[in-house]
Amino acid sequence: MPNSLPKPSGFLTLTLHAHLPYVIHHGTWPHGLEWLHEAVAETYLPFLRLLKNFEHDRIRFRCNLSLSPTLLEQLSHPTFLAEFPKYLTRKLVAAREDEAFFLQANDHALARTARFWQTCYSQALEDFTSFDRDLVRAFRHFNDIGLIDILTTAATHSYLPLLGTDESLRAQIRTAVATHTRHLGRPPRGIWAPEMGYRPSGLWNYPIANEDGTPIAPPANRPGIEQILSESSLGFFFVDTHLIENSQPNPSPGHQTLYQPYVVGSGNAPVTVFPRDPHTGAQVWSADIGYPSDNAYLDFHKKRWPGGHRYWSVTAPDASPDSKQPYAPQTAAERVQSHASHFIHLVYQTLQPAFSDPSGIQPPPILSAPFDADLFGHWLFEGIQWLDALARNLADPTRGGASGIQLISAAEYLDLYPPTAPITMPEGSWGAGGHHDVWLNPETLWTYPHLYTAELYVRDLATTNQWRTSTTAKRILQQLCRELLLLQSSDWHSLITTGAARDYAETRFLTHNDLFNELKSLWHLFQTTQQLTPAQETRLAEIEDRDNIFPDIDPTHWATP
Repeated sequence: MPNSLPKPSGFLTLTLHAHLPYVIHHGTWPHGLEWLHEAVAETYLPFLRLLKNFEHDRIRFRCNLSLSPTLLEQLSHPTFLAEFPKYLTRKLVAAREDEAFFLQANDHALARTARFWQTCYSQALEDFTSFDRDLVRAFRHFNDIGLIDILTTAATHSYLPLLGTDESLRAQIRTAVATHTRHLGRPPRGIWAPEMGYRPSGLWNYPIANEDGTPIAPPANRPGIEQILSESSLGFFFVDTHLIENSQPNPSPGHQTLYQPYVVGSGNAPVTVFPRDPHTGAQVWSADIGYPSDNAYLDFHKKRWPGGHRYWSVTAPDASPDSKQPYAPQTAAERVQSHASHFIHLVYQTLQPAFSDPSGIQPPPILSAPFDADLFGHWLFEGIQWLDALARNLADPTRGGASGIQLISAAEYLDLYPPTAPITMPEGSWGAGGHHDVWLNPETLWTYPHLYTAELYVRDLATTNQWRTSTTAKRILQQLCRELLLLQSSDWHSLITTGAARDYAETRFLTHNDLFNELKSLWHLFQTTQQLTPAQETRLAEIEDRDNIFPDIDPTHWATP
């Protein structure tokens, strides 16, 4: 078992959120399957190698790792398993060709970096083989031995506050828990609420109207998101800073510190929230003021084509592409050590005011540091090395461990120190502006009539018994549920709003909407004839094969109780 430190003064809980939209059978490059290949090669495989080394060296880590259901499905998909080694081989060949080019140009510095990439992708091939091509099983192993605590998120990473029906919200969560349990052998204790989106209980109106201006449905009292999570035995989630700062202490007023968990909801199964610390986060992710701005680190944007490898350092925050200097991996590795030490000192300074408790009643403070997982290794190439240095320093009583800070998972902390402080939080997210603006704005407004129409249709159909009359009827409804889930992915709205891959996101949304409507027509034809023609049967099989996520999907999740 990983080692532990006695009597910590405070705790650090790292949360890495690993998610990709469902891209299999929906494009390759520049948007599509290559996203998955890049994430596995640059983040997930190096992270698994890190965990393997921690297990060997008995290093305490206790990281929260959110693996989205769509990611779990894709990591075990036959298409990914067949194509990923080919991707690694292409990257390896490209690095060899780059080395030959640089040597011919007498550029030995870049040639060394080309050899560095050859080592990286050879290592990735070796790792993929050593884990028997089963990355989900590898993650499950490290979860079972306690190095990490794997959390879930909504089934297709839908933005929960804007879902139009409670049935859709429940289906996203219940499908997620079922998928997580199927892949990892036990249900999750906590969840990453997508985009840290939260909506309390109360009267809810659809944010848009029908084309003729009439309401989509009457206003209704709806449960808070924490109530839906509690129904699926999910005990905690994470929220952005401002939701705690703007919350109402309940029942008595008092100072709302960010360094303890809080209870939201009531009844027999209240749910806990961990606030995001604002001070340490930007230090890790900001390319303007944080570690990624270091001039020695690998520049993310400048690449050499056709291979797509990166050979240049950040050099300076305002450096033009032409002025970027060659990347030196050893120099970057030295910076990693100093940045890990700096981060530990920053955590200590942040928590220090809460160390002293004369009453001896209060538990040690905990700093929650959540990040997107692909920051480590993909966006910030040195990120995996930084995690390694951070954990090893904290495990060393003569170095970071001397600070009295200890790594811990959120679940482990709750087991030791059950929270008692209740709060009532406002609506919000960690997106720009702190509300729903990234997902609901003039650029994305057109998607919501389709979304809400589909939600209501599936709810009504799932509530009837018509789909239970035959295997074919069940298949059609199951595929309608899959297309609805894929339609609800928050990724499409994020990509449209940011412009990062707008055309792809719009195409994906319209594709799933078209397939949903095609399946609706197929359902109505089947209800009339009680059978499908050979052509219709072939078409249903084609749609099932293309979007074959969640094989055991349960339509009863969408039924009105």
